[in-house]
Amino acid sequence: MAELITTYDTDAIIAEKGYDDHFHEHHHGDKYQSGFIHHYIFSMDHKIIARQFLITGIFWAIIGAAMSIIFRLQLGFPEESLAWLKPLLGKWIVVDEAGIGTLAPEFYYALVTMHGTILVFFVLTAGLSGTFSNLLIPLQIGARDMASPFLNMLSYWFFFMAGVVMFYSLFLSTGPFSGGWTAYPPLSALPQASTGSGTGMTLWLVSLTLFVVSVLLGGINYITTVLNLRTQGMSLWRMPLTIWAFFVTAILGLLSFPVLASGFFMLIFDRSLGTSFFLSDIFINGQALDRVGGTPILYQHLFWFLGHPEVYIIILPAMGISSEVLSVHARKPIFGYKAMVLSILAIGFLSFIVWAHHMFMSGVNPFISNFFVIFTLIIAVPSAIKVFNWITTLWGGNIRLNSAMLFAIGFVSMFISGGLTGIFLGNSAIDIQLHDTYFVVAHFHIVMGIAAFFGMFAGIYHWYPKMFGRFMSETMGRIHFWGTLIGAYAIFWPMHYIGMAGVPRRYYSFDTFDAFSHFDDMNKFITIAAIVVFALQLLFVLNFFYSIWKGKVVKSRNPWGATTLEWSTPIDPGHGNWPGKIPSVHRWAYDYGKDGIEFVPQYIPMVEGEEAGDAGH
Repeated sequence: MAELITTYDTDAIIAEKGYDDHFHEHHHGDKYQSGFIHHYIFSMDHKIIARQFLITGIFWAIIGAAMSIIFRLQLGFPEESLAWLKPLLGKWIVVDEAGIGTLAPEFYYALVTMHGTILVFFVLTAGLSGTFSNLLIPLQIGARDMASPFLNMLSYWFFFMAGVVMFYSLFLSTGPFSGGWTAYPPLSALPQASTGSGTGMTLWLVSLTLFVVSVLLGGINYITTVLNLRTQGMSLWRMPLTIWAFFVTAILGLLSFPVLASGFFMLIFDRSLGTSFFLSDIFINGQALDRVGGTPILYQHLFWFLGHPEVYIIILPAMGISSEVLSVHARKPIFGYKAMVLSILAIGFLSFIVWAHHMFMSGVNPFISNFFVIFTLIIAVPSAIKVFNWITTLWGGNIRLNSAMLFAIGFVSMFISGGLTGIFLGNSAIDIQLHDTYFVVAHFHIVMGIAAFFGMFAGIYHWYPKMFGRFMSETMGRIHFWGTLIGAYAIFWPMHYIGMAGVPRRYYSFDTFDAFSHFDDMNKFITIAAIVVFALQLLFVLNFFYSIWKGKVVKSRNPWGATTLEWSTPIDPGHGNWPGKIPSVHRWAYDYGKDGIEFVPQYIPMVEGEEAGDAGH
């Protein structure tokens, strides 16, 4: 094994094998050979498209988070005047004769609806999966680009157009859609039901239909690329866990989003063509509508058939990213690689047969509820396997506590604490008490929202050198992590307790409820924590954009000492990724601390007498 001692000198090996830094003419799309618009706007290079998804996602994250701050101000300080928001929100701030400004109740519900829609779809689906699937799939499997660069470009532009339509709906005189991010009928199916069910709802449907097209175009590309474009030697069992996660995520999206689209089309028909898919025996202002035969429960089934796989469409990429970051920065092989892969596949399969645990209170047959309870609890098993393997990967590692690693560890913490509360909600008997309370808000925000954001931040800090050729500030990164970790728990842990006390979610005001008045101070505390956490995200945004131009320049193509193929490309790779030949793969993705060597990249051939890695190859 002595001859392996120099294999971590990756620059020397790359030069020897011909993976040089010189760009060749056939790498079209190079920014030095094309204009700004062609390179940065209508690019077909997967790395540029990844940046487009990320920066657009950051834009929407700021808007969605700002909305939550506005409605938290209403909940935390209902007695304080919000007249200072009048220049921003216009007629949605009602100012009385004494100059006291209050948030219009109908706009409160619009804020709650848009916050959920934006964060779930535009940020944690497109911003997370769209960014890292695009960036890493070709780089980590050894491909020049996606299977169809043109469809890949279209997937971003459909997402962008969905964003334009949704953004436009925020400025309607009647306001954006206000029927909840789940868009349950009959509010969503009747334009006359409320001001927020009019044009705002129509644009909401148009926007998310465009978004579904984006997801399908991207998913087809990701699946085809993984199956057909892997470099020589890159078997499925040698793929990094990131690729497994993105691959299964794409399959989930491809199978579940069309079901949601069918629900949207039926909603459009009910709203515009007089059909009754979701309506029956409806009265408005004492007048009976000629709508019979439909049921809103049908919509719930269609929505949650996407809605639960959507939870894993959001969390699986964060799981894959955190697995990679934990292994690289613990300087240890990932523990139980095959178990991790099989748990990803099990989560993907089980996610399709648990959707009705969102519907225990909708009147479904109790026997059917039992079926969904059982499989909801079973899906915790592969998740627990992953948690055990993450902790075991960290155990005894030579841990580098940089920003990426901190957020990956924070992801594990959030996933554990948020996941445990899901066991309560997965039990249909307990859910009767906890349904539609702040306990539900706390659970899904921690396990799906905050945990997914932590995985996303870990990926941004880790692969930022590959995206932009510079490092983000570690000082600001650590402030961002510790403040967000403490602040997120300060926001959502108290919500568990007020939820167990029966405080309902989505209420504009609790002034008329004597039973809930003693939670006023806790609501103030939660709101202050939310404001602090939002300010820390603005610090991250400053760090992100400042570092693009002023960050510390990357000097080595493999600054983290990682084993995967993306770190064998030039520091500033052109369109095509490897200027010379694409490296072949000879080993699994996690050869760290092997035979006294810190790390051995995947493209280093096995030597005589060397034992295969834990992946079994």
